[in-house]
Amino acid sequence: MSLSSYIAIAIYFGFLLFVGRYSYNKNANMGEYLLDNRRLGPVVTALSAGASDMSGWMLLGVPGALYATGIATAWMAIGLTIGAYCNYLFLAKRLRVYTEVASDSITIPDFLENRFKDRTKILRIVSGLVILVFFTLYVSSGIIAGGKSFESFFGLPFDYGAIFTLMIVVFYTFFGGFRAVCITDAFQGALMFFVLVAIPVVGFLNLDIPSDTNFWRELYRLSPSHLDMFAGQSFWGILGLLAWGFGYFGQPHIIVRFMAIRDSKELAQARRIGIGWMAIGLIGAMMSGLIGFVYFSTRGGLSDPETVFLKLGELLFPPFFIGIIVSAVLSAIMSTISSQLLVTSSSVTKDFIFAFYKKDVSEKMQVALSRYAVVAVALVATLLAFLSTDSVLNVVGNAWAGFGASFGPVLLFSLYWKRMSALGALVGMIAGGATVLFWISSGLNAYVYEILPGIIVSSVAIVIVSIWGDAINKMTSEPHEQVIKDEFEKMKTRL
Repeated sequence: MSLSSYIAIAIYFGFLLFVGRYSYNKNANMGEYLLDNRRLGPVVTALSAGASDMSGWMLLGVPGALYATGIATAWMAIGLTIGAYCNYLFLAKRLRVYTEVASDSITIPDFLENRFKDRTKILRIVSGLVILVFFTLYVSSGIIAGGKSFESFFGLPFDYGAIFTLMIVVFYTFFGGFRAVCITDAFQGALMFFVLVAIPVVGFLNLDIPSDTNFWRELYRLSPSHLDMFAGQSFWGILGLLAWGFGYFGQPHIIVRFMAIRDSKELAQARRIGIGWMAIGLIGAMMSGLIGFVYFSTRGGLSDPETVFLKLGELLFPPFFIGIIVSAVLSAIMSTISSQLLVTSSSVTKDFIFAFYKKDVSEKMQVALSRYAVVAVALVATLLAFLSTDSVLNVVGNAWAGFGASFGPVLLFSLYWKRMSALGALVGMIAGGATVLFWISSGLNAYVYEILPGIIVSSVAIVIVSIWGDAINKMTSEPHEQVIKDEFEKMKTRL
């Protein structure tokens, strides 16, 4: 790349570092560091939620999947768009209101403990463990994507690219906390939107297609299966791809944005912005894969399909814009990593250290420990990235399913069903996560995506245990049952 490309990238990195340093508050409390004291506006909420959701898999995994297999993968994009819309519609507002009613909860484990008045802290510990395990895996997928990006664009070894990605993200997350993460995510979301529109448009205009045909006919001539929505798909396979959308209800790094918006009434505006951004972005990512397939078919093809988006940008744009494209790819990766690191660090501190440490700890020390936890989790995730041989999309898929099955049913039932018990939440969470792990280890995910059985098992467990498990449920004492019901009704009146 030329000097102007590096200048564009340097400006991008400089902005991230500036926001991190600008947002630093040495006297911040946990509410500010982890949730910015619920002060997000609708635009920042929507763009930061979208950017933290659409990680490297959107600019690497989705185009790569369309390049390799064609539009049969589009079932996943359809499921994701529907799922994201339903997440805004059915979960966002209730969660925003209920987390404030339930002792002003600032994390998902906080909410579950306060919602069910769990004095044993088992719900907090188990939910924190789920976050720690699956988010460490999720962050590793971002490190893999970062390493691949630097390898492709700069010719750096994968290890160096992964470490550099880690250093930038850890800096602004460590110092700036939730505010810095959301501001940078909103900026990065806008940047991603720009390149997701620009690359497929410019790629299409530069295709070498015979004058007597068009893009779709040429694609069909090269590979008829690329235009077959059902190519290589079974009924259960399609259902599994659509089921990706269910995962939204259980993604802590996304739904924490709903908890942080300043007014629940602004979620309707955030939904319109967020879903519009997502739909156009996914279409751009899919078209990049298909256009890349046609473009590179006469140029020897690509050894790694997940680099198709990067290669199109590298070949078709002038140097300065190549720098912007590189920055957008890194934006997709870093915006997700930063959000996940912050949520995971909150689990390490609030759900493990402070759950067992009985002495009073100052707010300043709590925030300091959360910052150090960011570094620790990042280092472990980087080690996993170096050991991984899987693709970005597969690693993301496993972590996405783990969260969706563990938290999705539990959160939805807790927001809509007054009779749900603490034991039902605990068993549902464990059953969903365990089913996902079993499905992956047994190889059954080759037939149907693991999130689908995980959600079904979790939902059934919640209902059965909540209805018939009252006799053995010792986690919620009798005096608290009326308080739980009163808070549930209070939440409903504020909607």
